[in-house]
Amino acid sequence: MSESSSNVVTELLGKWRAGDQEALEALVPLVYNELRRIAHRYLLRERPGHTLQSTALVHEAYLRLRKQGPVDLENRAHFLAISAQLMRQILVEYARKRRAAKRDGGHRLILDDAINWLQGKSVDLVALDDALTELAQLDLRQSRIVELRFFGGLSIEEAGVVLGISPSSVKREWATARVWLHHEMGKTVKHDP
Repeated sequence: MSESSSNVVTELLGKWRAGDQEALEALVPLVYNELRRIAHRYLLRERPGHTLQSTALVHEAYLRLRKQGPVDLENRAHFLAISAQLMRQILVEYARKRRAAKRDGGHRLILDDAINWLQGKSVDLVALDDALTELAQLDLRQSRIVELRFFGGLSIEEAGVVLGISPSSVKREWATARVWLHHEMGKTVKHDP
């Protein structure tokens, strides 16, 4: 995204924060491709035949943003991070409903190779969400870093901007969070058939 486009996004976020709902409507087309990329990343890890598609996941996140009203967002990366968090919540809700309807849940998430946590293994999305919730109780910033990097697809630098910390701090806490999650998820890992 060019610097001028980034400035437009920041300006629209300011207007939305001030209560201008039309600013959110003008903002979404500017970041729509990035939102679809995030949604696509999520859905690649989902079970085949998931009822949600990338477009539907983006639209559901948009509707939730509208419903909750203006949020104090500073820039494009922060907006994408909040959108990614909403998408994660939506998918976890679907997973919980599916698990309730189907005894064993049958809902798994394949972790991204870039993370190298549990190569070749599947992770139950609900178990991953529970582990991230537990991590948030221990260290909220580490939990946010995982969410921004893994689910939001943000770079170390972008995550640092959103959190207001240096890239070296993000790297250090990212490494610590991965080790902790590897240990926690190792307790609930199910091997693919």
